[in-house]
Formats: sequence, structure tokens, C-alpha cells
Amino acid sequence: MTLHLYYQDDQLIAPVEVLTCQPHDELFAATLHATPFHPQGGGQPSDTGWIGEAQVLRVTQEGQQIVHYLPQPLQLGLQEARVDEKRRRLNSRMHSAGHLIGHFVQSLGWTPIKAHHWPGEGRVSFKPGERPQAVDRIQVQRALEQWIGANLERHITMESGTRQVRFGQLPAYGCGGTHVHQLQELGPVSINSVSEKKGTLSVNYSLD
Repeated sequence: MTLHLYYQDDQLIAPVEVLTCQPHDELFAATLHATPFHPQGGGQPSDTGWIGEAQVLRVTQEGQQIVHYLPQPLQLGLQEARVDEKRRRLNSRMHSAGHLIGHFVQSLGWTPIKAHHWPGEGRVSFKPGERPQAVDRIQVQRALEQWIGANLERHITMESGTRQVRFGQLPAYGCGGTHVHQLQELGPVSINSVSEKKGTLSVNYSLD
């Protein structure tokens, strides 16, 4: 099982131990004892970066292992991993903004069912609870602006083996993704549309 260094530590450069590196299609698939790279999942794209001099093109969760795909083989043993900071920061901002949307719309009686935190494609989907209220784009926009203006701080805990993430006193979500430290790091967030189709409510958003 690969250890997830990014669960508690936002460090983007870390010494790692390469355990395996095997050819895979036209690439090489490497596993590490522990990794700072976030794999694709939870609606979030994977990190990219480098292990040694080899570029990490994508990262996936495969069973209990996190697999790093590279264009060249790695020597087994100790290496230095470096996560692409610009990509990590953008993915963390998108994911954190999606959480805020989830919090507010859930408070109006809707249950989050799916999220897509990809740049240019941000979307959170909900199904109605027992007494769902109408959701207005301006409502959601104002709620996010209030929380961002308050610069709520991120808190991470592990409860019964599940990673919990919350901002300020907002409710915690079970989440394995990466997030900003404080909400002002998000910058402006735009709620582009709120629509309902076949009982599913979709909130589309982007970062300015």
C-alpha cells in the first residue's frame, strides 16, 4: 500500500523510495513506498511533476497502490520527487471551491452526488433531499464571497481511518483531495450557472 504524504503534508518536494518500475504500453509505471503526488480521483485531476529527472505524466490509484506513469524508466531506490506547484495549486483551488458550493447547496436541502473539479469544467451535482429549497446563482455566489472574505482556515483530521477536511466551522467532508490553506487563496470564484434537469441540480463554476 502506498502511503499518501499529501494527506497531512503539503510539501511539494520529498525524498521517495522507488519500489517497482515496469514497462506499461509505451510508458513506464512506477510505485513508491510513499508519495507526495495526488492521483486522479474524487473529481480532481492528478498531480504531475518529476521523480529524479523523469517527468511524471499522470498518477492513478490502482487498488492499494498509487502508480506514477513516466516516459522513461526509474532506477529503484531513493529518488527526489517534485510536484508541479502551478498545477497542484490550481487543482487545490478548484477542489476547495467545489467544497464550498457543496456546503451551501446542501444547507438548502440538496445532497451532493458528484463533483468534477477540472479547470474549465467545474461542476457539482446534487439530488433533492426531503425538502429542497430553490437554489439561485446569486445566492451561491454571495455565500462563497462571504466565506472567502472571512478567509476561513483549512483543518484536516483523521477519524476512523477517514480523512476529514473542513474550513473554519463549516461541516467536515470525508475527502482525499488537496485543498488551499486559507480561502483567500482561492481568489475570485464565479458561479456561472445553476440548472436542474431530470431531478439533478448542477452548479457550474470557474476560477477567475
